[in-house]
Amino acid sequence: MKILVTGAAGFIGSFTAKKLLDLGNTVVGVDNLNDYYDVSLKQARLANLKPYSNFTFLKLDLSDRSATESLFRKEAFDKIIHLAAQAGVRYSIDHPHAYVESNLVGFINVLEGARYQWCNKDNSKNVAGHFIYASSSSVYGLNKHMPFNTKQAVDHPISLYAATKKSNELMAHAYSYLYNIPTTGLRFFTVYGPWGRPDMAYFKFVRSIINNEPIDIYNEGKMKRDFTYIDDVVDSLIKISEVSPSKITDWNRINPDSSNSSAPYRVYNIGGSNPVGLMEFVNAIEMALDKKAKINFLPMQSGDVEETWADNNDLANVIGDIKTTALKNGIAKFVEWYRGYKI
Repeated sequence: MKILVTGAAGFIGSFTAKKLLDLGNTVVGVDNLNDYYDVSLKQARLANLKPYSNFTFLKLDLSDRSATESLFRKEAFDKIIHLAAQAGVRYSIDHPHAYVESNLVGFINVLEGARYQWCNKDNSKNVAGHFIYASSSSVYGLNKHMPFNTKQAVDHPISLYAATKKSNELMAHAYSYLYNIPTTGLRFFTVYGPWGRPDMAYFKFVRSIINNEPIDIYNEGKMKRDFTYIDDVVDSLIKISEVSPSKITDWNRINPDSSNSSAPYRVYNIGGSNPVGLMEFVNAIEMALDKKAKINFLPMQSGDVEETWADNNDLANVIGDIKTTALKNGIAKFVEWYRGYKI
């Protein structure tokens, strides 16, 4: 297949592109290579993909409507895996417009590209395509019922980042309903591993501990996260991308299930389904480094939630067994990579 992977220089995007290439697909990767974090890391990820003859990279800002339209006029895709986004919860507090441009404008431009390629002029579905996109566990916001289930309403985000991801799900549903385009949203839970994002806590912790600097622990350490290793994320993503959602003809409009629809639309959690306390997480890093951390306890940050925990039952019902990597093993692999590639 010929597959578009947006955000191909990103953490999840680069791993996804590599897996698709290894499976024999033709991949067109796009990324704007913005400087939210060190561009050299993004370029190094791309360097891992460039040896593949079935890979093409285009530097492109998807919020540029004209450039995005040109891409879809020149290329024909069997699937779109849309992972490009402005990431980060706390960054959205001070830089809201970056999230609107990337996560909303960019998203609608890619959706329009899918409609252009896969629908007739009367907007009826013509070509079999599948639009898979990144949502986030942050959409659960103020929800307290654990584990987080995709059937729950997610109407109370506590960051603009989360609000844009919830908006993506709504936009995707509208296009699924109006144009019969199969869309699948994936709510990722705290993805970590080698080649990860330097703004993530585990990356900062490892760097600080190695440099004998204190690490900041928020909410006095009374937090839990459903950490999910990158290989496990990509394994689930590839498998679910091969299952194009169909309409549910008897979908209950009186008591609607928010994870599916009478349109060809689905939303799934992708998480480890094993929440770990923040201090336990720090301990795993200390063990991998064989070095104790200096800790600076701080109050809760705006936009953060105390706990995340993925209910993966819907996903398992579709793809079968879900690959899971033990935290200590995943952290050890990250530390090994970090020692050989320091930012």
